[in-house]
Amino acid sequence: MKSNLIRNIAIIAHVDHGKTTLVDCLLKQSGTFRENQSTEERMMDSMDLEKEKGITIKAKNTAIKWTDPKDQKTYTINIVDTPGHADFGAEVERVMKMVDGVLLLTDAVGGPQAQTRWVLKKALNQGLKTICVINKIDRETARCEWVHDKVLELFLDLEADEDQFNAPFLYASAKNGFADRVTDGPRSNMNALFQTIIERIPPPKIEDGSFRMLVSNIDWDEYVGRMAIGRILSGEIKQGENIYSLSKKGLKKRAKITKMKTFSGLKTDDIIIAKAGDIVGIAGFDSIDIGDTLALESVAEALPFIEIDPPTIQMEFSVNDGPLAGQDGKKVTSRQIKDRLDRETQSNISISLEDTVESTRFLVNARGSMQIAVLVETMRREGFEVLVSRPTVLYKDIDGMRYEPFEQIWVEISEESLGGVMESLSKRKAKITNLDHHNAGVTVEAITPTRGLIGFESDLTTMTSGHGVMSHSYLEYRPYCGKISTRLTGTLVSMDQGKSMPYALDMIQNRGKLFIEPGEGVYEGQIIGENPRKEDLPVNPTKAKQLDNMRASGSDKGIQLAPPERFSLERSIEYIANDELVEATPNHLRLRKRILDSNIRRKLAKAEKLDKKV
Repeated sequence: MKSNLIRNIAIIAHVDHGKTTLVDCLLKQSGTFRENQSTEERMMDSMDLEKEKGITIKAKNTAIKWTDPKDQKTYTINIVDTPGHADFGAEVERVMKMVDGVLLLTDAVGGPQAQTRWVLKKALNQGLKTICVINKIDRETARCEWVHDKVLELFLDLEADEDQFNAPFLYASAKNGFADRVTDGPRSNMNALFQTIIERIPPPKIEDGSFRMLVSNIDWDEYVGRMAIGRILSGEIKQGENIYSLSKKGLKKRAKITKMKTFSGLKTDDIIIAKAGDIVGIAGFDSIDIGDTLALESVAEALPFIEIDPPTIQMEFSVNDGPLAGQDGKKVTSRQIKDRLDRETQSNISISLEDTVESTRFLVNARGSMQIAVLVETMRREGFEVLVSRPTVLYKDIDGMRYEPFEQIWVEISEESLGGVMESLSKRKAKITNLDHHNAGVTVEAITPTRGLIGFESDLTTMTSGHGVMSHSYLEYRPYCGKISTRLTGTLVSMDQGKSMPYALDMIQNRGKLFIEPGEGVYEGQIIGENPRKEDLPVNPTKAKQLDNMRASGSDKGIQLAPPERFSLERSIEYIANDELVEATPNHLRLRKRILDSNIRRKLAKAEKLDKKV
């Protein structure tokens, strides 16, 4: 195919602004599917977790064939659907080298959010062409002119050049299947968007020389193993040829191409030859990483890869050493856990792994707690049992002073929730920078330490009855701002092992909230509830009622237990304190103390008090 008939574009937007729905609409209207072919919603969200959470986690490629009605030329539009959550920002960063333009999608009510600003800055720095689409204009509270002005303000803030500032605007509703150049357009189809992509986005630049490609993504094929995905910058390549892979560390390996594929709708097609400008997948490597360079000649130099923002959060992964270990999952050894984490670092460039002195503990660095929670949930579904700690931030020592990461935060709430949210932010050492009242509610802008954000999203959901929306973006490292206390309650800790009994739980529920129900297996050191006071309270949930022959049948009252509070994985990780862990197995989530033995915990607490007095 001629390169002037190819367009490579990435869709960037904040979470829940309609990226994946827009891609669905483009796929359907381009004729990728038959008229009678059944399709599902959010087709590009192929992972189970993506479907359940309603967010995109991994960047994915698709290709659309579209025939321009003006000149009847058929164009290939390669589209990359990217995540909208800030924790998965590296997925967006790494595809920037694969495309020639970006489609900036903004909500017609909320306008540009944190992720929009942060990713757009990366795109503008790469010199990529931009198309702005204001989505969901069919909503009653849509304010298209206000959003249009906010997007232009964003371009000014990010120091866009004149061409980028004059980007075309389209007004769309991906759900209803239309995009127009004006707000009161015919609202019939997406042709205006297709034509704008062809006119605005340049064809891929073809460099002189032999075959070279930068690896921007990794895929897995059950027959040929790892496949390197990227855009061919120069030359052409055929199946069966020998090429060289040049790693970022300078290592050079020779490999033979065993398979090549190109993207078409939701499917992939095997090909024998690929030319410059094509986005392809290439197999034949024992090991290949994102950021590596593939070249036909051994003397070729490695291509520069986009700089990825550093991780700010660290969590501890360790082998499950509890009494119930091995009863639920099949993969429980330190070697299996380390191999799985190593495999994750190869396909997810924003995650890094550190070994510790103990062979059963590993430290995982990432962008945010949501990113690690997704990794833990994926491992659970693969049959792993693992212990994970509360997220901690990565500090830096600059000129003898302790620095910590700070983030900019945007919170969209109703007027009624404003007081509670402001109070919660102040406790987390946040500084309010702007308050914007509008017809959809209030937008609060603040700057807060990353430590203060851990657990805030769950609290926001509770305070706003699920209507609050939060977005955040990494800002910079600033001096340490002091202790932040987010959990003001203690825990109810089991002091025995066995099955939980209704008789015991009936007495325990008077002391606080329960996390378990009768008949569940518990062990010493497991957290079975929440104590309203700040200290930990040892309780025995396995105690059974002693029966004798002096009691008449039916004289006891029927035991009525309140339903236990069940935590999601994300909430569990945010809830626990530094001396506690989450035991994640395929079918269970348990909270426990790091040290299970109550006597040892008591001795350590006494020693800590003595140290403070000294």
